Order: sequence, then structure tokens, then C-alpha cells
Amino acid sequence: MTSCPLGGLCKKETTLYSISLDAQLSLGAYIVSACIPYLCLDTMLLWLLGSMAAFFGLLDGWYLLRMPVTFLYARWVLPAIKDLLAEQSFQSRVLLSDLDFLLHMNNARYPREADLARSVHLTRCGLFRAIRALGGHTVLSASSCRFRRSLQFLEPFRIRTQLLGWDERAFFLEQRFVSGRDGFVCAVLLVRQHVVGAAPGKAVEYLCKRKVESPELPEEVLYWMKYNETSSRRLRAESVPQENSKDQ
Repeated sequence: MTSCPLGGLCKKETTLYSISLDAQLSLGAYIVSACIPYLCLDTMLLWLLGSMAAFFGLLDGWYLLRMPVTFLYARWVLPAIKDLLAEQSFQSRVLLSDLDFLLHMNNARYPREADLARSVHLTRCGLFRAIRALGGHTVLSASSCRFRRSLQFLEPFRIRTQLLGWDERAFFLEQRFVSGRDGFVCAVLLVRQHVVGAAPGKAVEYLCKRKVESPELPEEVLYWMKYNETSSRRLRAESVPQENSKDQ
């Protein structure tokens, strides 16, 4: 067995080297443990940004957020309106995301805003609740929009929604886009809200605790209903030859 020519000096350096290595390992472990929360935070932030980009890029994110918020606000915050035929007002404003290349409100935005206002209307007057209590639900079966003047960027407007009447299958509503600057009616929508699984008259009877007849519908609504019925008959007639040709 050979001895170290440096004697005790070699053992001392070895001890110092061991202490130095332990200190480095401890320092490295401390740095890693200190950085892990920041690395996790960065990863979570990237996931959040990616999810938001996918939500707003692949879906109509603002609509999917606004609809439940608007419904809950109408259900729990706004006061109920017992008069089914009373006109209700929904406030809004033209935002940057609503503009088209002509720098006014995109025509496709009108039905979407009307959808929000109609949801508030049917919630506050109780028709949504009554239809659900009868085991039914509603779907939009027809709508027609007439434009009279453009809504400009940041222009405030109100959507005045009113229930005009009903038949054995649907409710008929009118929705007016009224400028907040001068009160001009910029657009008018006629809507046929079809009731599935229940009868509109039964829903009204459920709310009023008695049978109520529908008011007489305005002349333009009757013409619009006639157009819808004529269009349906023509489309059904066109589909019959196609079905017969498939059978042959």
C-alpha cells in the first residue's frame, strides 16, 4: 500500500473538494426549486393564451359569453314584467368588432343583437319559464330584417322588442333598432319564435292563469306569414319530384 507523497495535504484538499461539490449541488437544487413555480406559471399562461385564441378564433366567443351572462342578468337582476305585450328595451353600442369594410355595423350583427334582446324579453315576461314548465322549448323558425339607416362606430342604440301575438304554433315579435343619437329607427326585424313540445296559447294561459286570445296581428305580419306559407308550399312541391325520382 502506497502513501500519498503530500501526506495530510491531500486529505485536506479532498475534504475541501467534497465540501465545494456539496455546496454546488445544494445551490443547483435551490435554483431549480426557485425556478419551477415560474416555469409552471409560464406554462399555464401559454395554455391560457392558447385556449383563448382557440375559443375566439374557432368559435363566436363573444356571443357564447354574452348570451349566458345576458340571460342570467335578465333572470336575477332585472325586474320581471308581467304585461306580455309591453315593449322592452335592450341597450347596446356599435363596437369595433361589429364593423364591416364600410365602417358601419355589419348586417350580420343585427340578428345576433336581436337574439340577445329577444332572450331578455322572453325571460323577463316569463314565457321562457312557462314554456319550460310545460315541457317545451323555442326555436327561431323565421326572421326578416329591413334596413333603413346604418349604425356607425360607437353609436349607441336600443332594441325595442314587442310581442305582437301568437298562433297555434309560434309567437310573433317585432324588434326595432333605434339610434340613441336621434331616435331614428335604423332597422326592423320580424321574428317567428316557434314553440316545440307545447302550445303558445297554453304558455300564455300558464302565466295569466286564464285563457287569453292573441291580439290581432298587424297587416305587414299577415303578409309576411303568407309569404312564409307560400314559400313552404313551393319548396314542398319541389321536393316531391326529387323523392319520386329517387324511388324510381
